[in-house]
Amino acid sequence: MAVADLSVMVFDVILYEIKDSYFPYSFFNYTPICCVNIFLIMASVDCSVWLTVAFTFDRFVAISCQKLRTTYCTVKTATVVIAVVCSLSSLQSVPGYFAVEPREIIDNVPWSCSIKASFYTLPIWQAFWWLDTILTPFVPFVLVILFNAMTIKHIQQANRIRRALRGKSGDQNCKDPEMETRRKSMIILLAISGNFIILWIITLVSYVSVQFTGAQLLVADYNDPFTILEQSGYILRTLSCCTNTFIYAVSQRKFKEELKSMIKCPVAAMPFSHKLDK
Repeated sequence: MAVADLSVMVFDVILYEIKDSYFPYSFFNYTPICCVNIFLIMASVDCSVWLTVAFTFDRFVAISCQKLRTTYCTVKTATVVIAVVCSLSSLQSVPGYFAVEPREIIDNVPWSCSIKASFYTLPIWQAFWWLDTILTPFVPFVLVILFNAMTIKHIQQANRIRRALRGKSGDQNCKDPEMETRRKSMIILLAISGNFIILWIITLVSYVSVQFTGAQLLVADYNDPFTILEQSGYILRTLSCCTNTFIYAVSQRKFKEELKSMIKCPVAAMPFSHKLDK
């Protein structure tokens, strides 16, 4: 999940947005390379979104489906799910490579890329745009909200039953490790999926607006309300990939242990560290 989010930052932010400001007419501005980068942007965004859905479903199974958990929540299943999600996301993004054309030709060399004019008129491209909008992010929105609602409902029911049982046994004042574990799992789940929903909602609204108003046919005007909405959604969507990576890292106990070890190693290697130990 973190790799998918970091891929969005590399291909979308660094190699697509920032490069023109700092490295104009560089190798990455050749149209074939730009087309490949467009494909990689779309694939990495789709991977990021659908791996969030897969994580939400995984937590739902782990918390709510006790019988299925032993067979589903395994390393083998995780590997298969990641491979399937990445393969389908890449396959879905292939048409994006053919949806662009050279923005300008200098000395018979095609530079940069822009969306083809036929993208907004041909029925096949309109069908692709509808399908892409439905698969990312409309369906993920529905699935994430559904799985979260069922998971939270199950946790609340289990907690009520557990409190009642502990109350009968007279052990209600003691800390319950099981309930504490459930609480932490719910916090991590809501942090990741809530972050996804909040930061993607404006992008979803702008996608729907494009489909019903034809706003993509307008010339980009940064004083236009729709353009402001669209660019704000793009920024928040990119921010979602940044924050998700930090959430994954902070929530993992093993990651924090490895980070502490990494910090301690240079300190232990310093000459004065031996004197301090003595």
